[in-house]
Amino acid sequence: MASVPAVLRSEWTKIRSVASTTWTLVSAFAVTVALGGLLSALLSSNFDDLPAPERATFDPTLISFSGMALGQLAMVVFGVLVVGTEYSSGMIRTSLAAVPQRATFLFSKVVVAGVLALFVGMATSFLSFFLGQALLGEHGTSIGEENVLRAVIGGGLYMSLIAIFSMGVAAMLRSSMLSLGILMPFFFLVSQILAAVPYAKDVARYFPDQAGSKIMQVVPQAMNSAEAPYGPWGGLGIMLIWVAVALLGGFLVLKERDA
Repeated sequence: MASVPAVLRSEWTKIRSVASTTWTLVSAFAVTVALGGLLSALLSSNFDDLPAPERATFDPTLISFSGMALGQLAMVVFGVLVVGTEYSSGMIRTSLAAVPQRATFLFSKVVVAGVLALFVGMATSFLSFFLGQALLGEHGTSIGEENVLRAVIGGGLYMSLIAIFSMGVAAMLRSSMLSLGILMPFFFLVSQILAAVPYAKDVARYFPDQAGSKIMQVVPQAMNSAEAPYGPWGGLGIMLIWVAVALLGGFLVLKERDA
């Protein structure tokens, strides 16, 4: 029986030895910070041109996270690659021969990748916030204002949960290409489109990205957005349910099927 510390070390070695996983985390960090800073600067210079309802519900904290829409896609790729690479390379057979306890194998992988994603997510969230506020100038806010710290920490949690959710999906589908073929369009297109369609948006607001991103809002109905039937923590709770279901599904598939 493989010991948990040994399995954790093994999973850490796998992640850091694959260049693609490292670069996806770097991409998530760079894209989120850069795009958030760019949009913060643009909004600062064009603030007076915003419609009155958007000025009234202006959320400088949320604006600094504008790059999260693309950064989260890099986190999706990271989560998928952590699991899917073993299937595409055939290494999954060796891994399960070394660690036949499949719960230990999967959740050690989740813990190691999740902690790494959380570290990168927090660094990304805090830097995005401080850069965004500096570029927003007089329209910005400070970390000490009510609910701002919650939103910044929530941004880091959101990024890490996106990665973990993607790991669960990849464990269920057992394929990087199939997982990315479903998750990338879902987060980048389907979720965003349905969120703007009458009636469909009542369902879309319970999608993991739509619900989880509420934790990054400080101003209710920020930028004149639609009101949700849950608050920031309620939205994060909905996202946690999605993550738990994905991981459970991944574990059941791993348990019942051969490598």
